[in-house]
Amino acid sequence: MSSSYFHPSVLATTLFSLALTTSAFASENNTNSHQTIMTENQQVTSNPPQSNNDENYWEKFKRNVNQTWDNDQYNYYLPVWTWHNRFTYDKEKTDRYNETPWGFGMGKYRYDNDGDWHSLYAMAFMDSNNRVQPIMGYGFEKMWYPSDKNGFRMGAGFTLSITARHEYNYIPMPLPLPLVSIGYGHLSLQATYVPGTYNNGNVLFAWLRWQ
Repeated sequence: MSSSYFHPSVLATTLFSLALTTSAFASENNTNSHQTIMTENQQVTSNPPQSNNDENYWEKFKRNVNQTWDNDQYNYYLPVWTWHNRFTYDKEKTDRYNETPWGFGMGKYRYDNDGDWHSLYAMAFMDSNNRVQPIMGYGFEKMWYPSDKNGFRMGAGFTLSITARHEYNYIPMPLPLPLVSIGYGHLSLQATYVPGTYNNGNVLFAWLRWQ
């Protein structure tokens, strides 16, 4: 991914992520049953019944993180594509930027009682300048399961992550981003879009996720 993250569009992404967080956590208050949703090759963590009405959003976030950390299911991540938006870049830059983000990652994950995906992950890959870029954080996706497609799923959500880049001497910086995915069985294709300015940011980053 290319360099500057400190731009007003990152603030917009942060607000978008917080809105998704609020919506996701608020939906828990409207869930009266603790149903377990199963699809082919998918395990679901059944949360113990508890009252969530007295929790604020921060407490719910901590509970989701703790439950994910305590789970014993693992994801593995393989970065496959970095695409610099040709509408926002000079050709001389895209010609020399790396778009093959070799790397690897892993993390813990769980599906909650609503079938939604939660993850704690760490990943490292080669950025646009062929330098190592690490990223780690918490990810959430609201999942949809078409009833006539057993094992097929789609998701949309966000990640609250921390990354570091060589341009900034690998000083950790926050990077909240949207997430989307499509999957079947053990395998999913997941992606995010990094917003930015002309010749900065505006990068589509995609990876395979095995669970």
